[in-house]
Amino acid sequence: MTAARVLDRRTLLARAGLLAAAAAIPRPAGAATTRINALIARMTIEEKAGQLSCFNDEIRPVGAVFNPVVNAQGAAAQLADIRAGRIGMLFNGYGAQGAIRAQEAALASRLRIPLLFAADLIHGCRTIFPIPLGEAAAFDGDLSRRVARAVAVEARAAGIHWTFAPVVDVARDQRWGRVAEGAGEDVALNVALAVARVRGFQGAGLSGADALAATPKHFAGYAEVRGGMEYGAVDMSDAQLREVVLPPFAAAFRAGAAATMAAFTAFNGIPATANRHLLTDILREDLGFTGVCVSDYDADRELIAHGVAADEADAARLAILAGIDMSMQSGLFQRHLPALVASGAVPIAVVDRAVARVLALKDAFGLFDDPFRGLRQPAAPPPTAPPPTALAREAATRSIVLLRNEGAVLPLAPATRVALIGPFGADRTHLNGPWSFAGRAEDGVDLATAIRPLVVEPGSGIHHPLPGGIDRAVAAARAADVVLLAIGEGADMSGEGNSRVAITVPAAQQALAEAVAATGKPLVILLRHGRALALEGAVRDAPAILATWFLGAQTGHAVADILFGRAEPSGRLPVSFPFATGQQPWSYDRPATGRPAPDDAPLAPGRAHWRDAPDRALFPFGAGLSYTRFALDRVRVPATIPYGAPVPVSVRVRNIGPRPGLACIRLDIHDRVASRIRPVWQMKRWLRLSLAPRAARHVTFTLTPDDLALITPTGHPSVEPGAFDIRLSEGMEATAFTSFTVTPHDAPILEINGGSSVP
Repeated sequence: MTAARVLDRRTLLARAGLLAAAAAIPRPAGAATTRINALIARMTIEEKAGQLSCFNDEIRPVGAVFNPVVNAQGAAAQLADIRAGRIGMLFNGYGAQGAIRAQEAALASRLRIPLLFAADLIHGCRTIFPIPLGEAAAFDGDLSRRVARAVAVEARAAGIHWTFAPVVDVARDQRWGRVAEGAGEDVALNVALAVARVRGFQGAGLSGADALAATPKHFAGYAEVRGGMEYGAVDMSDAQLREVVLPPFAAAFRAGAAATMAAFTAFNGIPATANRHLLTDILREDLGFTGVCVSDYDADRELIAHGVAADEADAARLAILAGIDMSMQSGLFQRHLPALVASGAVPIAVVDRAVARVLALKDAFGLFDDPFRGLRQPAAPPPTAPPPTALAREAATRSIVLLRNEGAVLPLAPATRVALIGPFGADRTHLNGPWSFAGRAEDGVDLATAIRPLVVEPGSGIHHPLPGGIDRAVAAARAADVVLLAIGEGADMSGEGNSRVAITVPAAQQALAEAVAATGKPLVILLRHGRALALEGAVRDAPAILATWFLGAQTGHAVADILFGRAEPSGRLPVSFPFATGQQPWSYDRPATGRPAPDDAPLAPGRAHWRDAPDRALFPFGAGLSYTRFALDRVRVPATIPYGAPVPVSVRVRNIGPRPGLACIRLDIHDRVASRIRPVWQMKRWLRLSLAPRAARHVTFTLTPDDLALITPTGHPSVEPGAFDIRLSEGMEATAFTSFTVTPHDAPILEINGGSSVP
């Protein structure tokens, strides 16, 4: 790549607000630089390969199996490799004492280079919080930051330096199981929560005793797999990459994320793990990332199955030349880098650069000065921090979304006789959901414990009927005033490796719902799930529906707080619930079509629709109700905006209901005429606002030129003059519209010069 090409790419990315400040790992300076350079000069190629190799922790295993067993060693062999300087990092182990034992082995090696310890802390360490998708329903970056901070404190006390989170993949296909791990279908929400989670994990800096290195992943485009099939192929345009995929990564890197992880998938025909264009041209040069890039689990060896590597040595060569710094679990770097360097197939300078990044991360934690930092004397949480259980309950309560409440079935009066029916009523096994790491099922609060219903009856299993189960459930329903039906997905139905062809409630549970609904008793659906579901029949038509996700350890208390009105429902959907699975992929910000179906005739012939479903969602992104109602009025925006000027938009928000509530006011835009097709609507701002009954507040949003920009057909990010529509909304019920026009200008089209603005 020529210098002119690099400058052009970096200039374009900067103007799109995607050029991250090179702030990931603090670059070592002075004595630290001297120490790292001196270490590298003394290291053998075998020791360098060891620093670039990480393995599943068999010294202090957590017991949970997250991946296929590959290259198992056993604790004794692993300790021997550590003493020989052949391992740089261990992952998915838990407990300070085991970490001390492993670190003592590292200090017995020739160069005494300390280990790093990492883990997949996707939504908790010992205390399990809601899955990230559920937490995203709170639309609250501060909540996400506080949760990540609490996870970091627990993790460091358990001997963990580094988390393989947050997931920042923008996910528009609910068939893909890893929707559960991210923030949903919207770019702006993913950007804001990526920043919040990175700042929460890393705190004031990696030198802090309770800091946890963050790893925004998976770089890049992982959620775009065909058919929602895990580990499948990804193909996309450069504009899609830059407008949808890269912004959350760029924001996370600007926030200082110390690491990133390459995706398992092929990207435009080349697996990400071997994709130099992706991992060097885009990640390093365009986005300015300076931290550690780690492969996913065994992904370098899987280049052979992809069909791009001839054997293990070739796979190792492709991965390190592409930009992978650390090989996870396969052992390929450990086994093959020495010979590859000796043969000249891999320049030693490439290896040294990767080693320098890994050592810089260890230095940022202060491990060269104190290898046991945070292990022998764990950092205490701040005196003002709530206990993890209290924060877990708050996060779980804020994650719940009330999707329907016909006839004001909810909240329930304290004396209501409740029948709790369904496989998740008295269940703790599935509370935590996927990737719960060190969480213990016995620590969780189930629905039955918190609600104390008149009767608890499973009615069916998750996938299979129970003998006599429906008959007993129907009898229980008839004896109650209200039926709470706890149904949905098991923990093993979402997360990595759990793609689904049909995202519906399993047939056995659907049959249970139909039978219980036939009793005529008021029915409240309590969905447990890690993705948006395509609801059918009695489940779809129930008078009250709550999306309760996998809420973690405080599930029962959080759901009970909402059901009985001790807390106000305030969650809003971060993903759209479709009418049917066949609508996938689908998102509210889908591109405009030349034949849109009219709102009053969604199935009009010759228009964009399916024969058996409209081109819209059952419950769209941002949907959610409260126990009160909000209204929007007095919208103000200047009719014309000078080219390049900010756009102020004000609106009055009123609580017109009888209870206090937490409104979520969204501002979406639509560019009426542009050189490329634009989304029908695209969220740019939102605001959470507490209002007492009958209270009102005026709020103002300010849009920047960045918010109005698009990637033009020439590849340049720019603002094009013309009319823009604005939609202001609160949940599903309050909506207001306005518009403005950006005036033409004699100068060339404005090219954006950096910085993505988020709420």
